[in-house]
Amino acid sequence: MNAVSESFLPAGETAVIRLITAGSVDDGKSTLIGRLLYDSKSVFADQLDAIGRAKYKRVAGDGIDFALLTDGLEAEREQGITIDVAYRYFATPRRKFIIADAPGHEQYTRNMVTGASTADVAVILIDATRAADGRLLPQTKRHSTIARLLGIRHIVVAINKMDLVDWDRAVFERIRGAYADLARRIGIERFHALPMSALNGDNVVSSSPRSPWYDGGPLLALLESLDPVQRDDGAPLRFPVQWVVRHDGSSAKDFRGYAGRIASGTLRPGDEIVVQPSGVAARVAEIRAHERVLSHAEAGDSVVVVLDRDVDVSRGDVLSHAAAPASVGKNFEAEICWLDTQPLNPARKYLLKHGTRLTTAVVREVATRRDIHELREVEGDVGTLSMNDIGKVRIATRDPLAMDPYDEVAATGAFILIDAATHQTAAAGMLR
Repeated sequence: MNAVSESFLPAGETAVIRLITAGSVDDGKSTLIGRLLYDSKSVFADQLDAIGRAKYKRVAGDGIDFALLTDGLEAEREQGITIDVAYRYFATPRRKFIIADAPGHEQYTRNMVTGASTADVAVILIDATRAADGRLLPQTKRHSTIARLLGIRHIVVAINKMDLVDWDRAVFERIRGAYADLARRIGIERFHALPMSALNGDNVVSSSPRSPWYDGGPLLALLESLDPVQRDDGAPLRFPVQWVVRHDGSSAKDFRGYAGRIASGTLRPGDEIVVQPSGVAARVAEIRAHERVLSHAEAGDSVVVVLDRDVDVSRGDVLSHAAAPASVGKNFEAEICWLDTQPLNPARKYLLKHGTRLTTAVVREVATRRDIHELREVEGDVGTLSMNDIGKVRIATRDPLAMDPYDEVAATGAFILIDAATHQTAAAGMLR
């Protein structure tokens, strides 16, 4: 699953919040992000001029089509839907934000999963005109379920287009009640709900006089108040090896190091580590980065680790502290979201990408499938999963893997399945 570079952000104490907008088609996700960028003065004049002249503009008169600030693909502007994940950046005096605009169409759920995999906050938009009777759309349920499975800590429910229902408080309360029932059934412990009009800017950056019955603050103030998620506090060391670095191989003192990015935990010279899955033990002799020798390295750092003796370490291995190793095995249970248009075929072998390791795998059993409409798990002989189905499965791999529950270490608890024939991403999975 992808990560977003934060190198564009200046160093400082201001916390970074990663958020994703989610929900169904036409709920106003792209418009909301465009409005946030515009009202926070994060849009240049030439950008406004360009979208003002765009041939696919869908706002009458001199109005700004804010969706065009994020929907940059020709196909997106032509069809009026988001297809790929678009990342945008802006900052306030209190926070720096990385925003992922996710597609709402069922066909592009895989892109939503990609964007949500690194998010701290999920803003679930709901079109008040389509949910006025309290019935939520399937994609609202699906995206909320995915956010829950991925462990996104902060859920914000933005009930949009309230101007089209005359800011009727009863409609807002009905939708909020329906989402509260959804949250209870899928395991979301708490969420924030607010009424808004993304197009007009009501309750986005500043509070709106059109909703005097709403005593909460606008969306931006809420986002600024949320605590950043500290993902790796106390997490065990997990260092997936990307490649082996060697030079002066003909010398008796040739250099051998293991390059990668620390996924979790902290590493120091002298630490006793174990190479997984082989179980060979060694000590850290040196940690290098950009020709500098480091006193320590932590999650997110890309480094080269030198061990005190030559051992067999290859791409795909994981270095862990000897006192807190990962579990190693070839058989495990997981929850997966099936993303391919071709249904899961238990008779086929798939490629499984876990960290830096690529192996083959078969799905031994589909234990349950989540009915996204009834919000219940269908048990028994489920047999297969179709596109956008979420289910619990049992998987067997050719090679042993160093694994952790996703809730404890996301990097070694997540994987994807790949169709070996088409090279399409077939499923995203989380070990439980």
